[in-house]
Order: sequence, then C-alpha cells, then structure tokens
Amino acid sequence: MHSTDWLQFALFIGLLALITKPLGIYLTQVLDVNGKTWLDPVIRPLERLTYSLMGLDRNKEQGWKQYTLAMLLFSLVGVLFTYLILRYQHLLPLNPQHLPGLSDHLAFNTAVSFTTNTNWQSYGGESTMSYFSQMVGLTIHNFTSAAVGISIAAALVRGIARASATTLGNFWVDLVRTTYYLLLPLCMVFALFLVSQGIVQNFKPYDTAKLVEAQTVQVAKMDASNQPVMDAAGKPVMEDKTVAEQTIVQGPMASQIAIKMLGTNGGGYVNANAAHPFENPTPLSNFVQMLSIFAIGSALTYFLGRMVKNQAHGWAVWAAMMLLFVGGVLVCAHFEAAGNPIHQALGVAAADGNMEGKEVRFGIFNSSLFATITTAASCGAVNAMHDSFTAIGGLVPLFMMELGEVVIGGVGAGLYGMLVFVVLAVFIAGLMVGRTPEYLGKKIQAYDVKMAMLSLLVLCLSILGFTAWACVSDWGLAGLNNAGPHGFSEILYAYSSATGNNGSAFAGLTANPANGDPHYNVTLAFAMLIGRFLMIVPIMALAGSLVQKKIAPPSAGTFPVSGATFTILLIGTVVLIGALNFLPALALGPIVEHFFTAGGKLF
Repeated sequence: MHSTDWLQFALFIGLLALITKPLGIYLTQVLDVNGKTWLDPVIRPLERLTYSLMGLDRNKEQGWKQYTLAMLLFSLVGVLFTYLILRYQHLLPLNPQHLPGLSDHLAFNTAVSFTTNTNWQSYGGESTMSYFSQMVGLTIHNFTSAAVGISIAAALVRGIARASATTLGNFWVDLVRTTYYLLLPLCMVFALFLVSQGIVQNFKPYDTAKLVEAQTVQVAKMDASNQPVMDAAGKPVMEDKTVAEQTIVQGPMASQIAIKMLGTNGGGYVNANAAHPFENPTPLSNFVQMLSIFAIGSALTYFLGRMVKNQAHGWAVWAAMMLLFVGGVLVCAHFEAAGNPIHQALGVAAADGNMEGKEVRFGIFNSSLFATITTAASCGAVNAMHDSFTAIGGLVPLFMMELGEVVIGGVGAGLYGMLVFVVLAVFIAGLMVGRTPEYLGKKIQAYDVKMAMLSLLVLCLSILGFTAWACVSDWGLAGLNNAGPHGFSEILYAYSSATGNNGSAFAGLTANPANGDPHYNVTLAFAMLIGRFLMIVPIMALAGSLVQKKIAPPSAGTFPVSGATFTILLIGTVVLIGALNFLPALALGPIVEHFFTAGGKLF
C-alpha cells in the first residue's frame, strides 16, 4: 500500500466515525413514533395522510408475532407485484427499447432478489429492464427492503431496551417513518450529488455511436419468439454477428444508484455495476459511494447505545465491526498488490500487482477497499470483478459474507445479525465464569440461545446445502467458466452471496444460461428467501423473549458489555462461530487454489 492508500483509508474510517453519532441521533428520532425531526413541517402531513389511508393507529404497537407477520405479508405482496411487472414489462409504459418480458424463472429470481435486499442479478440491466421496471419494479424495493431491515433492527433493540413489556413497536409505522424521514431525503441529496459527478438521469432512448472498426462476434441464434434455438445436444446454436455500433445506455440512473448504495442494495442499473463510468464516474463519486454503503449501518450502532442507555456498548459493537473490517481490507489489499506469482514468472513486475478485472482509474487499493466494504455491508455493488482477484484476495469478500455479514452489514440486517453474536458472546462469558449469563441486566436463557443459534444454522444449511447440490449436478457444473477449486469457489460464492443477501458474484458463473435452464435462478431465489426470512423469524422470537424479561441491577459479577475485553470476546465469537462452519469449504476453494497458483497452476 502506498502512502496515499493509507491516507485514504484513514480518511474513510475517520469520516465514518464522524458521521456515526449525528446520524445515529437522527435515527433515534426517526424510529421514535413521537420523535421530533427537523423535517416534521414538510413530512409530518404526508405521514399522517399515509396512516389515514392505511386506516392505521400509529400509537398501537404489535407483539413480535404480529410484527413479524406484517413484515412477511408485506414482503410477499412485494414479490408478487414485482414478478408481474417483470413478466409483462413489454405491455407497460417507459420502455423505449421495446424490451420483452422476462422468463418466469428469471422474473421470480429478480423479484425475490430485490424484495430480500439481495439484488442478485442474473441479467444485464441495460439490456433486460425497461425504465418502468427499473423504477417501479426495482427501485421501490431498494427503499422498502432497506426500510424493512432497519425496522427489524429497531424492533430487536426495543426488545433489549424495554423490560416487562409485550410489544416491539408497529411495523407499518417503522416502515413509513424510515422511508419518509430517512431514506427519501438522503437519497434526494445523494442523487443530486451523483448527477453533479456525471451520472445520467433522464428518460431518453439509448444513444448509439459508430465503431471505428466493426467486429464479428458469435451470439446465440434466436427464434421468432426471441428464445434461443437449441441443437440436438440441448446447447444454443451460435451464429456470427457483425457489430458496427455501440449502444450508450441512458435512463433514470442516478436515483437508483443513490438508494442502491445507501440502502445496501447493490443492484446495478447496468451490468458492469459501479465499474461502469456512468454509475461511478470519478474518484470522488467512488469514495462517497463507499462511505454511503457504511453510513446507516454504522449509525445504527450509536442508535443501539442510545436506546439501551449505554453508549459505550454501542461503540464497543462498532469497534468490533471496524477491527474485522480493517483486517479484511489489509489482507485483500496485500494479496492484490502482491499480484499473481504466475504473471511474475512471465516477467510482470510484482510492483504492478494484480490489475486483472480492475478499472485503471480506481487501481488495486480502491478495488480491494470497495470489495471488502460491499461484502462486509451486504451491499453487493462492485467496482471490480471479484472473479479476477487472487485466491486469497477473493477469499476476503467470501469470508465477509460467511461471517453472516455483520461487519456493519446491510442496513438493519448488520445490527440484528451482530446482536445475535452479542447474545452468544455473553452466554459463553457467563459459562466461563460459572454465572447465569446476563445481557444488560437480562438473563440469557436456553430459549434465547436456541433462537440465536437457529438464525445462524439456517445460513449454514442454505450455503453449504445448495453448494453441495450444485457441485454434484449437471446443471450446477454447466454454469461454470472455470474448473477445479476456482470453479468450486464460484458456486460457493454464489450461494454465500444469495443467502447473505449480498448480491455480488464472482462473475464466472452463468446463472441464467441461454438454454433456459432454471435451476440456478430458482435455487438462488430460495437461498435468498432463507437468508432473509428464516433468519429474521427466530431473531424476532428472540426480541419477543427479551422484551418480557425484567432488568436486574448490575452487581460485582456482571459481565461488562463495553471496553476492550468485550470487543475481543465479540470478535472471537464472530470468527469462531460465524466462520469455522465454512472453513472446510474455504479450504477446498480459495485456500487450495492459492497453493496451486504458487505452484504455477491456474484454473
């Protein structure tokens, strides 16, 4: 790392720490139904009108079962709504490119993807989605899925902060207030900033430009219904096509980029995502986009401390997240800067590092930093192709997702995921000293630990189960572009990304093949549903249990949940429980690939 890299890294962490408190205070006001914000004169009338149209009493709270059911029903309606838009986009307005509707399995995958805040993309946005689908089908979910995550985190924190109670707030109120007071205002300002950097925001049809030299490429032959023609072996028939002009994408891009970053959604308007100059045109836009990915998740730790009246606890959780993040960045940047030993043997200087798959305008460190941020934060946006990273450089984003994406994590999802590890950490601490485990004065009992572990075990079952199935199936192997351990890493990464609701990919895996095989689209969709909702349900049950408990006054034997000891224990719990489940799989993938590469073998 050069001195400028260290300076940028320090500036990033410093600015993140600087905005954590004020944004955390504002979040506390937003997530209090009677909280006062400086936007009240403008937004309060709209909020009241929304409650009136919904027939909702904003002061009527819900128990954990009612709250969870409301969230599940809202998400189900969102999946169906988006599925219909994508299937029939050719009949809907704002489609100047006359793009056809999506296949049933691709529409299902995409609808689930955006509802679960995953934004996995088995398609190229600019060649698949109309403006209407981008704005109404996808961008709306970028707001609502982020708001759902923040709402669940708020409910869990209320369960920790309250005592001898039965309710956790009102899902509909949390959803409305988070969207109106937090996400919309921030995104309006952020979108204007992105426009100032050169990101397009219009409804123009795509432009074209003549190529200096025409090129001939092979593409799948399509029939009259725009479906690929298959040969006797079931493979698409290829034909030569002369390309004499380039299509230049247009559309409402800046508004989608703003919420994709702030809401840790990650879905790109175009297929190249944040590596595309229209989505990420300048070094300043790159830096601010990285900062925006962490902003709300970081502020939620301050919200935690304020709600439980123990600000040192909130900062301890933040410190644990930051230490894990810093370690990931340093490892990833080191191995990317070291480069590929095979390239060096061919005469490429080690100082050049591994520039494969990276934008020259961003370079190695910015690519490594972005990759670690986006996978730590469950965002999934990318400014470099992770499939082209070195074996250990690519292991870092994979490892971040398999930690449960609790290193800042998705908006809301990172905090409630980390609080699961907090419960387990204090339980382990209590066992070590022979006392009943307590968390902020509340006894942690068998039911609480079972719910915490259940939320983690479903992630392991989904990631490892689907990966194993794909590895022994013809459809799973047919989607690979690489063999050996790298091919295994591509499959493992895909299901880790889907289950972790991240959405990034190694990009060497074809999840939506030309022959129309639905296996990857369908299994990845179910992995997203498991990673989102089968994790949330036991977490809400945990919140329902904690909110009913009494708070015991602290004593000499109370384990402090602030300070260096707690932070180290929490990090150890995350690494031991969150990562060791996947160590054998990582050994078969990126770790063994690293040793093969050192020995001069590629895959």
